[in-house]
Amino acid sequence: MAAQKNWRMRLVEAIRVDAASRPETQAILSVDEMYARRVIELAMRIAESLIAVGAAANEVVLSATRVAAALGIRPVHVDITFNSIAVSYQGGESDPPFTAIRVVRAPVPDHAKLQQLQALVVDIEAGLALPEARVRFHAIRRMPFRYRPTVIVLAQGLLAVGVCLLYGASWITTLIAFLAACGAALTQRWMARMHVPFFFSQAAGALVVTAFAAAANVLRSQGVAPFDQAGVAVIVAAGIVLMLAGMSVVGAAQDAIDGFALTAGGRILDLALLTLGVVVGIVGGVALAQRLGIGFTLSTEPPALGPGSMQVAGVVLIAVTVAVWNGATTRTILVSAVLGAIAWGGFSAGAAGGFGVPIASAAGALIASFVGTLIAHRLHVPSIAVTTAAIVPMVPGSVVYRGLLGIVEAQDDPISLILGFADLLQAGAVGLALASGASLGLVLGAPVRDTLQSVVRRRGRIRQPRASSRARRGAGAEPRGRTPVCWLPPHRGDEGETVSDATRAGADAPASLDRTAPGLPALQRATPTSLAE
Repeated sequence: MAAQKNWRMRLVEAIRVDAASRPETQAILSVDEMYARRVIELAMRIAESLIAVGAAANEVVLSATRVAAALGIRPVHVDITFNSIAVSYQGGESDPPFTAIRVVRAPVPDHAKLQQLQALVVDIEAGLALPEARVRFHAIRRMPFRYRPTVIVLAQGLLAVGVCLLYGASWITTLIAFLAACGAALTQRWMARMHVPFFFSQAAGALVVTAFAAAANVLRSQGVAPFDQAGVAVIVAAGIVLMLAGMSVVGAAQDAIDGFALTAGGRILDLALLTLGVVVGIVGGVALAQRLGIGFTLSTEPPALGPGSMQVAGVVLIAVTVAVWNGATTRTILVSAVLGAIAWGGFSAGAAGGFGVPIASAAGALIASFVGTLIAHRLHVPSIAVTTAAIVPMVPGSVVYRGLLGIVEAQDDPISLILGFADLLQAGAVGLALASGASLGLVLGAPVRDTLQSVVRRRGRIRQPRASSRARRGAGAEPRGRTPVCWLPPHRGDEGETVSDATRAGADAPASLDRTAPGLPALQRATPTSLAE
């Protein structure tokens, strides 16, 4: 009978979970309210700044929770909805929750500031105290954009030059594309100062590029040297790449994959509107040119790529200019250039293997994103920054131009209209492939990077005891083993807070006892020797 009862109990335990076997809920620390508010404010401001400079939503949430936990405030709940963020903390069951909400008005990519914010989060986890962390954050927040407006405008012009090198265009085509890109950049900058919505700014920039292309087409049709060698399609394609280069396609796709549906939906809608602005500008410019008697010739084939050396030079130049445009540091610029060449190599290999343009683009973005994720942490550069710059050379500017021009010139011809929409669908497929490949590379690269880092740390721990044991034998001192540690509260913390009885009982001692818990002024390290004294 007893054996049958034991058999039944084992069967029940194998099927159901016993509530008594679950670990008890960890005791909530009682922290001074003013200290908690300062920590929540710092976590909130860091999260707000990360959103403003172009970080993904998942990175923002993790950074805010890591900062709060490192400074002794847990659990903290963080919620992001597109451009607003809320952080909430409740000290105890009977305490009222403290919630802070902020809204980011105008996100502008600034990868140098993003790099500094990521370093600040790491330093806070490593033990940086709250007062020093607040001082460093305010210094980062006051940092101006790394480059002057003139440099940014020249970088945008050189981006168009990189596109021309990619297609092996003539020097006059390259010059016109450079001037058109600079004109579009200056127009958008002026409209930004006038607080015009960016949708109309995109349309105006595309209209300026189309105007330069129309003027070059008129001079070419009249046989004016050296404009008889001007490539109108390449000029417009370079302008389209310029208009689309500043969009956070990777961030939107990454938010969707990470489960931030509302944030991803808002970003995707924003991208769609900005792309529609480019479409409106180019279609309006082409239609206006036709009204004025300036026709654009539509080629059935996309512009041919240039020699291999010019392709590499163009890709590297595009990646460098995009990185400068986003305010990257010198190290980030160099990494972006290398990853741009790697991405283009993957794209070229896929295209040579007979795969379609979307699949080849996804392969190039995947390889660049995967490699960038592995080396970004080691080189202390933001992975999303180098990935974004690396995939811009594969933006299908010429396909978008052919599709839009085909729709404008179709008129009553249904076949031309269908072909134009087919080109636009192909361009959309390439854009989705770039975003998916880059996001998949980030997802696949993160666990591999963590595994490599754990192996490096494990080797470091294996080597360290050997050296310390030799040192102990040389000194003829203490026996092996770690000194036991217990946790005692000081009389008063740095910010004047006190410690609860749960902390005195060791309810929330850090998992690693090798050093004092970072940022916890309510805890201090003590050995049995100090206790005896």
